[in-house]
Amino acid sequence: MVAVLQPTHSAAMNARIIGSGEDTIIFAHGFGTDQSIWDKTIPFFTKRYTVLLFDWCFSGSIQEPNHLFDPVKHSSFHGFANDLIDLLDEIGLKSSVFVGHSMSGMIGCLASIRRPDLFKRLILLGASPRYINCEDYEGGFEETQIEDIFINIESNFHGWASYFATVVVDANDPVAVDKFEKCLVSSKPEIILSLAKTVFLSDHRDILEKVDQVPCTIIQMTNDIVVPMSVAYHMQKQIKAESTVEVIEADGHFPQLTHTNAFVDTLDRVLEPNDESSDSDEIISLDSEMVNVVA
Repeated sequence: MVAVLQPTHSAAMNARIIGSGEDTIIFAHGFGTDQSIWDKTIPFFTKRYTVLLFDWCFSGSIQEPNHLFDPVKHSSFHGFANDLIDLLDEIGLKSSVFVGHSMSGMIGCLASIRRPDLFKRLILLGASPRYINCEDYEGGFEETQIEDIFINIESNFHGWASYFATVVVDANDPVAVDKFEKCLVSSKPEIILSLAKTVFLSDHRDILEKVDQVPCTIIQMTNDIVVPMSVAYHMQKQIKAESTVEVIEADGHFPQLTHTNAFVDTLDRVLEPNDESSDSDEIISLDSEMVNVVA
C-alpha cells in the first residue's frame, strides 16, 4: 500500500507512507541527505510495518522554490522538532517508532520531550548532543576543525562535499560514498553552510535528562569519525528513560548504506526482542550496561 498525501505541509516535505502493519516506523534522515538514504533498508520492513519517510527542509529533494527552509527558525534543532511534530499531527500518527539518523536523533529527543504521546520508542543512529570536544567531553572535533568545515563549504562547496563524503562514509564502499556526495551537492551551498553551523555548533547535552518517558535505543558504529563511541555511552548515562546501546562493528557514519544487513539485524532485534533470530548475536557486559555487538 502507498498512501498519496494531499498537497499540505506533509506533501511539501515529500512525506510518503508505505507498507502495512499495526506499528509505524518513522525513518528520519540526517545532515545533507534525503529519504533515499533509507532505500536499501526500507524493503526489509514494509511487509511488517507501516513506514513513514520524508525529507527535511534542507534536502535537495524539496521542490523549488524551497520555502520550507528558514535560516532563523532552523538555526536550532527546536525548529526541526516543531516541523516533525507538525508533520505527525497532520498525518495523525501517534505512538510510533522513530529512527533518527545523525542530527535527527537529537531532533527526535526534543520532539519526544514536548510530545511523548507521538513516540513508542526512539532509535538514535549515530546521534550526538555535541560535536566539539571540551574539557569533560569528547565530541569528536576540535573547534578549529569545525571552523575549517565552514570555510571550505563557503569557498569550495563541491570540493568539500567530495572530500567530506570520503571521510564520513566507509571509503571501502565507493558506491555509498558517491551516494552521499550526490545528496550533499543536490542542496544549495548556502543552505548546507547554515545547516552545518546549526549541527556542528549545537550542544544539547542538557536536554538528555529530560528524555524520561520514551524508551531509547542508541545504535553506534565502532569506528565513526563523526561520533566517537564515548558519545553513545554518555547519552545512555544521561537519558532518564530506559536506554540501551547497540554496537555495529564497522567503519563510517552510514550503516544503512554500507552495512545494511547488520543494521537491519540490529533494528529487528530492537523492534522484536523475542525473535529467535537474535539468539546468535553476541552479548557482552560492560560496566553493568548491556551492549549488543553485531559484526
